[in-house]
Amino acid sequence: MKAMILAAGKGTRIQPITHTIPKPMIPILQKPVMEFLLELLRKHGFNEIMVNVSHLAEEIESYFRDGQRFGVNIGYSFEGRIVDGELVGEALGSAGGIRHIHDFNPFFDETFIVLCGDALIDLDLTAALKWHKEKGALATVVTKPVPLETVSSYGVVVTDETDRVVSFQEKPSQAEALSNNINTGIYIFEPEVINYIPPNQKYDIGSELFPHLVSIGAPFYAVSMDFEWVDIGKVPDYWHAIRAVLQGKIKNVPIPGKEVAKGIYTGLNVAANWDKVNITGPVYIGSMTRIEDGATIIGPTMIGPNCQICTEATVDNSVIFEYSRLGRGVRLVDKLVFGKYCVDKNGSAIDLQAAALDWLITDARQIPSHYEVAEQEEIAKLIKLESK
Repeated sequence: MKAMILAAGKGTRIQPITHTIPKPMIPILQKPVMEFLLELLRKHGFNEIMVNVSHLAEEIESYFRDGQRFGVNIGYSFEGRIVDGELVGEALGSAGGIRHIHDFNPFFDETFIVLCGDALIDLDLTAALKWHKEKGALATVVTKPVPLETVSSYGVVVTDETDRVVSFQEKPSQAEALSNNINTGIYIFEPEVINYIPPNQKYDIGSELFPHLVSIGAPFYAVSMDFEWVDIGKVPDYWHAIRAVLQGKIKNVPIPGKEVAKGIYTGLNVAANWDKVNITGPVYIGSMTRIEDGATIIGPTMIGPNCQICTEATVDNSVIFEYSRLGRGVRLVDKLVFGKYCVDKNGSAIDLQAAALDWLITDARQIPSHYEVAEQEEIAKLIKLESK
């Protein structure tokens, strides 16, 4: 069976992570989120998968290639052009990407499923597909009920008594919401739906195709299913997702590595004297990371591979990406560190240079000189004295 993963977006809501990593490649404890989607599709018999790519397309293509090692077949549709020898992404929108593939050659010649590439899900795709066919639907959107007090964060789908879609509400207030079923970005289509997508232009599924299907009275339905759906479209979502995985709250996403102590998991060759590190799980530490004596790590926390956490540094309830060096005395609480960026759990970026932290949070591959180390240690002492 055939499927499509939408992977062309720039991921502006989860910047700065997406400055160098496309959304489908964002790691959930070192495993790209799109890999979980491929596993789900394969489990339910969807083994021919098209992926539209644009922003940082080469990152996705070089990792997943033709899909053989994941047990599926993958094809890619690039959306963009070359300017001065550089690839410039120009996404066509979720629906426009489908039409672009089909106009190249009619790939979507049977019922197919479309998934957004930035969510962890454990949906029974087989059951959803069966429901779609029994309804005789042209299009089906999979919805999920959420507490009414949270509807203002989502796109709401309103249906009649036959489950036919009648309208949409984008992030309504609790008082205005006509439903608590939200759009999960999971769609089932018949090939004929492509006739309603205009060619050679940017066109969106949610904001353009769906309202059009409603307006013409097409057999367009919504199936409400209670399943695990963890969106990582924004920085706070990602921070909560990592916490939930570490706390064992997300099914089918085990913590990798070896459990060296209760709730403490590590990759290969982590350098640490555990009796001299103040650590409280759940914590995951990637391979070839060094934790110096006297460091404090409080979970839920993820520390990526090839990092260095210096003595007297504190990492509390935070996410640290690979090759990060946290200098002596630095204290991070509810933060995400990604390259030269430090972001709080609400998504607000911290300018390390303006905050005078650019010497404390650096790239672990940049080995400081003896002079720099001595200078940093003296400054750390001053910080410690001033905090007393």
